[in-house]
Amino acid sequence: MIFSRATYPAALLACAASLALALTACGSESETAATSTSTTTTVDPADVFLPSPEQQMPDPDSGCPSSTPASTDAPEWTLPGATGTIAVTGATDTAAPRIDVQTPFSVTETQVKTLKEGDGPVVADTATVFVCYMGVNGRDGSVFDSSYERGMPVDFPLDGVVPGFQKAIAGQKVGSTVAVAMVPADGYPEGQPAAGIQPGDTLIFAIKILEASR
Repeated sequence: MIFSRATYPAALLACAASLALALTACGSESETAATSTSTTTTVDPADVFLPSPEQQMPDPDSGCPSSTPASTDAPEWTLPGATGTIAVTGATDTAAPRIDVQTPFSVTETQVKTLKEGDGPVVADTATVFVCYMGVNGRDGSVFDSSYERGMPVDFPLDGVVPGFQKAIAGQKVGSTVAVAMVPADGYPEGQPAAGIQPGDTLIFAIKILEASR
């Protein structure tokens, strides 16, 4: 087994932004958006939840920190899986989360852990939420999407995301940091090639809930 560390390296281009938030959709059509200095491939919003430019603009008071967490910080959640193990350290006001993976990691049922409970209202299962998050593939320990990399929170309705993401957030309090290890059926059972996700991959997310509205 390989013990690898995922601390928000450059995983995908902006094309995969908010890939974690997609409906469990099929297909992988893409389109290319050109700028004067670079070319960025984006996934078709019909296949993957992709926030609009307005959604991707960070709240000046609620950015996603990109600093590496201290290596001495103790994990808040250690979970042995059916195979492999994960150790998750939640984000703070100044540092991104850390997800260490002993690969390949897999679970047979989706598991959610509240790393730190907030003091805000409880999030309804149909709420629109404003979050920072990091997604890691249990198969190889790679980060496939991270709003912490971009420094930009994202907002989306919970009834428009993969089931595992909804299970992680609904019922939590605003201000909480949570983690989820989700079975393929709660993520991308058919895989998501644009993110390097294969059928059968277990996904792990570390999430900070900044705001929620009904």
